[in-house]
Amino acid sequence: MSRDQKLKEDWESLVSVLSNKFGDGETLQLDAIIYLIGVQELGQGYRKFEKDDKINLMHIAICKLLEPFGYYEFEFFDEEGWPHYKVLDNLPPLKSGEQTVLIKEAIVLYFRSKKLI
Repeated sequence: MSRDQKLKEDWESLVSVLSNKFGDGETLQLDAIIYLIGVQELGQGYRKFEKDDKINLMHIAICKLLEPFGYYEFEFFDEEGWPHYKVLDNLPPLKSGEQTVLIKEAIVLYFRSKKLI
C-alpha cells in the first residue's frame, strides 16, 4: 500500500471516530479537528471560548502538530495556563494541497501517539 493510500485510510478512520464522538451526527472538517486538538492541548476542558481564543487554540494545535517535524518547540505555559511555542524553522513554501497533506499527516501522527488510531 502506498504512503498516500495509507494516509487516506488513516485520515478517514480518524475523521469517522472524531465525528462520532464530537460531530453530533455531522462529519467534522479539518478546521474543527484542529480546534479540538487546541482544546486538548490547552488542557482546561471545554468551555465557551471567545473568537480570539478560538484562533489561539488553532494556533496552539498547529504548533503542537508541527513540533515533531522540527518547525516549533514548546517554550512555556503562561500565567493563564496557555502553552507558548517558538519557531525553530520556517515552513517551506507549500501549495494548498501540500499544506493539507502535511497537516493531515501531522494530525494522524498526533492521534496515533494518543492511541486513538
